Amino acid sequence: VGLHNHGFWRPKSLLDTARFTLSFNSWHRKIHQDSQALWKHEAVQKYLETLSKEYQQVSHLLSADSLNDFEQRTLRRRCADLSPIAAAFQEIKEAEKEAQELEAMCRELDRRDEKQLLELALEEKETLDEKMNLLCRKLFQLLVPKEKYDRSPVILEVTAGRTTGGDICQQFTKEMFEMYQSYADYKHWTFDIVNYTPAEIGGLHHAAAHISGEDVYRHLKYEGGTHRVQRIPETGMSSRMQRIHTGTMSVIVLPQPEEVDIKVDPKDLRIDTFRAKGAGGQHVNKTDSAVRIVHLPTGLAVECQQERSQQLNKEIALRTLRAKLFQQVIEKQLSQERSARKLQLGTRAQSERIRTYNFTQDRVTDHRISYEARNIKEILCGKEELDKLINRLLEFAEIEAVTEYLENLQASEGGGC
Repeated sequence: VGLHNHGFWRPKSLLDTARFTLSFNSWHRKIHQDSQALWKHEAVQKYLETLSKEYQQVSHLLSADSLNDFEQRTLRRRCADLSPIAAAFQEIKEAEKEAQELEAMCRELDRRDEKQLLELALEEKETLDEKMNLLCRKLFQLLVPKEKYDRSPVILEVTAGRTTGGDICQQFTKEMFEMYQSYADYKHWTFDIVNYTPAEIGGLHHAAAHISGEDVYRHLKYEGGTHRVQRIPETGMSSRMQRIHTGTMSVIVLPQPEEVDIKVDPKDLRIDTFRAKGAGGQHVNKTDSAVRIVHLPTGLAVECQQERSQQLNKEIALRTLRAKLFQQVIEKQLSQERSARKLQLGTRAQSERIRTYNFTQDRVTDHRISYEARNIKEILCGKEELDKLINRLLEFAEIEAVTEYLENLQASEGGGC
């Protein structure tokens, strides 16, 4: 399980230890699938049993006196990798046994018509089911390799789409930007606006913010894409006729590592200054403090108008430009990593609609996972309900990653690798 024939330890990656026949071809993934459903699959059980046995073997080998320093260090690293997985696996097995005992108790109480005791037992079983799902989620989070930029701050941009018949796109864009601002506050992140271009009738054409804090990119990376709104405008002919209009806005989420090693030649830049527009204080429309920078080789353009100082706006715009240039490198890496995935979660995919906000039916639908949530106002508040939706996306992506790995393992086994 990681030893050469001569007894020399051969380190392996965390997801490269199991060798067994899988049956995923006969197991079609369902949209409602959750962590517990994946946990119960035979292939996953065998895989985790293999890791658990390896952990026991590694722990036993560490007690041997015949190992040299290199072998000791390698074994300790492997033991540190496997220890939390083995512990979580054992914890789930114990909870599963407890759930089976509760089920047997419920059947017996139902047979004896002990309604009050049965109700208490069913409540306890429901609590245990929630615990099981959390434990399974924790286990798969340990199995899935962390993405390189998960802990990075981000540049988040929102842009209104175009629609016939009014300002619903601009209004919706403003609501979405405020939703992410509230979500940053809910998560105790820092939300710094770097660009804000309002529409004439109270909406928003475009805005960008730098968001920093704990695991910002991990939580926001699946927000990138086209968001659709369906609502009856509050004013105009459509409001009187109760006609539903459809509009869109787009979200771009760019990870911004602390050290972005992208060199920008000043000769490749065109820097324009102009008067700031929109909220910002007394300096707005008084001085040419706003800055627009165009990267001539790529055509990328960024703006910043939030600071009173033109120099500060220039520095922020340059930082944003480097992040966008760096994003091109990141996207190549991410597209290679995700090319085989069914869902393509996490790509910017601006042409694809990822979510619909239907105000007339008070429903939000995420089309990638067929998840529906009621109460749009609670989602747009940017607190618990939005966090619940984002965490459902994260859980589904983790399940996809584990499933994809096991499917690839089956394919390599079939090819004789």
